[in-house]
Amino acid sequence: MDLALLRTFVTVHRAGSFTRAAALLGLSQPAVTSQIRALERQLGRPLFLRQARGVRPTTTGDELAHRIGPHVDALLAITEPGPDGHWTGRSLHLAGPPEFTGLRVLPALAPLVAQGLTLRTAHGTAEELFDGLAAGHHDLAVTTARPRGRLLTATPLCDEEHVLVAAPRWAARLGGAAVVRDQGARALEDLPVVEVHESLPFVSRYWAAVFDGKPAATATVVVPDLRAALSCIAAGAGIGVLPRYLCGDALDTGELVALLDPPVPPLRTYFLVVRTGAPAHPHLARAHEWLLRAAVSW
Repeated sequence: MDLALLRTFVTVHRAGSFTRAAALLGLSQPAVTSQIRALERQLGRPLFLRQARGVRPTTTGDELAHRIGPHVDALLAITEPGPDGHWTGRSLHLAGPPEFTGLRVLPALAPLVAQGLTLRTAHGTAEELFDGLAAGHHDLAVTTARPRGRLLTATPLCDEEHVLVAAPRWAARLGGAAVVRDQGARALEDLPVVEVHESLPFVSRYWAAVFDGKPAATATVVVPDLRAALSCIAAGAGIGVLPRYLCGDALDTGELVALLDPPVPPLRTYFLVVRTGAPAHPHLARAHEWLLRAAVSW
């Protein structure tokens, strides 16, 4: 049985109110109500009687609270940080795209690891991550898609800017950003393209946002890893579209050149996704809050 459900039940039993319990747990009242109903369905019996002001436990509710209360307290003492802010052995199962997870998310969580949090990571598509969250394989996922339905809750994390880049020799051959700005996509039609998939997800999104059209070329190099795509583009294999967080250093050193600086650059939003009600777990709530604060500077 899910510890979060039992924790919510014990909190409601002690508080005598869904509203007060929600405030203590940092959840919404509908989330608390949903969790209590889920527990009642599992047990097949009502646990509380709704009253005009608060709730009153049934005899089943009183018996359950008496039997599990001390054990829930003991389990929470293990999972919550101690007086010195350190955890005593709770792992956070995190999932997300490999490049963003490796360059942004994991470094941001390093201070929590130093405080005792342990991390386990996985990668996959947005749909795979949603399925893993729903099945309980992951605690927290970072995705570029917002889930549907009420089972999962998404919080916007940050926006990712996309940049059209090439090695300096390709930029020189084109005549610089002024030519691309004047001629638009026509200036790029004969150039080789580096992408992560045959469908040209990054290039197509950029063309639609900046040139209001579709790319005419097909991919010359397809490599399913943005870091490898960056290496190929820097080596002169062709042009490509990369997230600025990934290619910013190469742009600063001149290893790559931005072929265009549109007034409104294409953006893609990242979301933090959890099972609804899951941030009640202290280690997950701390990581969730920590990432939101860190993302302000991304």
